Amino acid sequence: MKKALLLALACATTQVSQADDQSAVGDRLVKSAVVLREIMDIQEGIPKDLLDKCACVAVIPSMKKGGFVFGANYGKGALSCRTKAGEGPWSPPSMLLLTGGSFGLQIGAQAVDLVFVVMNLSGLESLLDSQFTLGGDASVAAGPVGRTAAAETDAWMSAKILAYSRSRGLFAGMVVKGGVVRPDRDANHILFGKPVSPREVLLQGNPEPAMRDGQILIDELNKISPAKVKTQTAESQRH
Repeated sequence: MKKALLLALACATTQVSQADDQSAVGDRLVKSAVVLREIMDIQEGIPKDLLDKCACVAVIPSMKKGGFVFGANYGKGALSCRTKAGEGPWSPPSMLLLTGGSFGLQIGAQAVDLVFVVMNLSGLESLLDSQFTLGGDASVAAGPVGRTAAAETDAWMSAKILAYSRSRGLFAGMVVKGGVVRPDRDANHILFGKPVSPREVLLQGNPEPAMRDGQILIDELNKISPAKVKTQTAESQRH
């Protein structure tokens, strides 16, 4: 009787833990979609033509940072890329982690929202590695802001990734150095219900998320930048 009770308690604890993990992953995806929507709704947001040309978008909501100039940073986010060599629809999200590095001027402890716009397939290849260093393994520049900002800038042409931050209502391109980005394999396991690789998710668009929240960020990206998806559809209809 005692053993049966202990087994039942262990099973219940496991189920509660799994539910908590799923809730945390779902909450991260919802917050990522909200951050992206709010940033795109402001006049000083990310130029839409950049998003129409980019290969991937990563959002890290409420990254914790602290220190003076140099400090500790830790954030969890989600990433989606255009499939079919950058010309297809947005992929399911792949979860990621960001640790360390220096992110512009830091005074005190605060939480910031980060958005990384990956401009080309070379930048995407960096994201498929086990981990890479911003500003080291992948060139990063502060992204231009504003609806009228020209996307054909030297930064866009040379950098693999453009970085943005929002803190206390202020939004701007930012300088990023030394941050390490790596896949969040545990969160991906929770999202898809089985172990998956970022390459499988981001390049092939497979498998489908097991959680309904997996579609939230993709729906937001399709609202903001569906241009390449429409082009793909139009070409299919012609052939």
